[in-house]
Amino acid sequence: MRCLAIALFLLNSAFCIAQKAEFSVDKAVFSFPKTKEGPVISHDYIITNTGTIPLIISDYKVSCPCTKAVLPEPIPPGQSAVLHVTFETKGKYYEQDRAILLSTNTKKGTEKVRFKVFVIPQDE
Repeated sequence: MRCLAIALFLLNSAFCIAQKAEFSVDKAVFSFPKTKEGPVISHDYIITNTGTIPLIISDYKVSCPCTKAVLPEPIPPGQSAVLHVTFETKGKYYEQDRAILLSTNTKKGTEKVRFKVFVIPQDE
């Protein structure tokens, strides 16, 4: 009986290991057009789960509070969802290159999207 229990445990573990969420994004680096300082700009990244279990994006990290993200609900296998990102241009000048690090349940555990924008100062 013990051998049967161990065999079932190992089989179940192997099945679970084979299942994974996979992260795919329509455009990992988005470039905004030149923007005058002041407005909040935004972009929607289309995230697709190409894996076999729901993709969960549980948190994000950015280098500046000027960048915010609205995380999607868990994404079922084969489905897509929107990751909405905003950037506050006030007080930001010239070339901006920002990365959003996403905590996920993929094999890597962390995925990344980026955006770039050239911000023209108000007084120019």
